[in-house]
Amino acid sequence: MTNRGPVAPQEYYHVYNRGTEKRKIFLTKNDYERFLILLYLSNGSKPIQLNNYRGSTSVELLQINRGAALVDIIAYCLMPNHFHLLLRQHTEGGISKFMQKLSTGYTMYFNVKNERSGALFQGRYKSVHAGDDRYLKYLFSYIHLNPEQPRTYLYSSYSFFIGKESAWNRILNTESAPLYFESPAEFEKEMTDWLKYTEVEPR
Repeated sequence: MTNRGPVAPQEYYHVYNRGTEKRKIFLTKNDYERFLILLYLSNGSKPIQLNNYRGSTSVELLQINRGAALVDIIAYCLMPNHFHLLLRQHTEGGISKFMQKLSTGYTMYFNVKNERSGALFQGRYKSVHAGDDRYLKYLFSYIHLNPEQPRTYLYSSYSFFIGKESAWNRILNTESAPLYFESPAEFEKEMTDWLKYTEVEPR
């Protein structure tokens, strides 16, 4: 179910997209890491030109002053041919601006690197409003359980929620999210238990 209505400030949305013709959009470790860096840098009011930071490490890029955040990134998972984000919009148009910067920046990088042209993603991103606590809580499991081995998967926010230190944690801002999990152990238990329940329809 895809949300077709306006995106409201201070609300939560499941945002996702996949490669055109279901093609892989992440081919190497560097591809995943470039997308993660763009998750951070695209989420700000200031325009950032990565060409001005050639030779910088990932840790250094995650310290760049990007300006005021457009959204809260609550959770994410990158899979070979698609990605999932759980976002909370700060102001009107925040998700749209963030996704435009993210999609354009990654497509330009991918096309130059792989000597291709044209669209990389399957049209405009999709968004679903997480309109109640039950569905919002479900999304934590749905997003993080995409990989077969979520605990050791490098390209999701699962590690943050089980208390692992990582430079990539800087991407996230979970302060606005409801406190569904009071400890890493409770988070892990919920992740495996929740999907045993009847599927929850988005609304």
